[in-house]
Amino acid sequence: MPRTTHGTHYPEPRITQFLFASRAMAPLWTIVRIYLGWKWLTSGWGKVTGGGWIGAEAGEAVRGFLNRALELSVGERPAVTGWYAWLIENVFLPNAAVMSHFVAFGELLVGIALIAGFLTGASAFVGGLMSAAFLLAGTVSSNPVMFILATWLVLAWRVAGYYGLDYWVLPMIGAPRGGFGSWKPAGEVREPEPHGQD
Repeated sequence: MPRTTHGTHYPEPRITQFLFASRAMAPLWTIVRIYLGWKWLTSGWGKVTGGGWIGAEAGEAVRGFLNRALELSVGERPAVTGWYAWLIENVFLPNAAVMSHFVAFGELLVGIALIAGFLTGASAFVGGLMSAAFLLAGTVSSNPVMFILATWLVLAWRVAGYYGLDYWVLPMIGAPRGGFGSWKPAGEVREPEPHGQD
């Protein structure tokens, strides 16, 4: 196993390099990214333009959703775990109006970022957290699929936004470009080429 000055280096298996970091897979991850972004965008837009989520009515829809989740936390086979029910009762419900704005604008912004390919890995991670929160509250719907797709996009962060803003953004913040273009990973030192003898 190769050793580095900073510890042990575990090389990435070729299969994961191909699936999550190869140029050949960039078109597939672009389709997944735009699809998931569209799902979040339309969901967020419905909340921002509909009633009960923002403005004077903020918190009404969230309270209804959270109270239903509390009902699912009791009985012989609760669908919501006790620790999450405690969070709902003591943290989320008292701050329903704030949570309502976070959810509505969070969904909208995650959708826009994913469609544009802006910080795809981070955007997908936030979207995955929201899907996980809905699942923990006992709401299935499309959340399992959205959570899985978000997780895959987090794994494919290096190429999922290649056909998007990440093409320019990632190199600007020091992230490696992999095999795309002439950019090298930050801090990489190219080995000198051997010289022939005279």
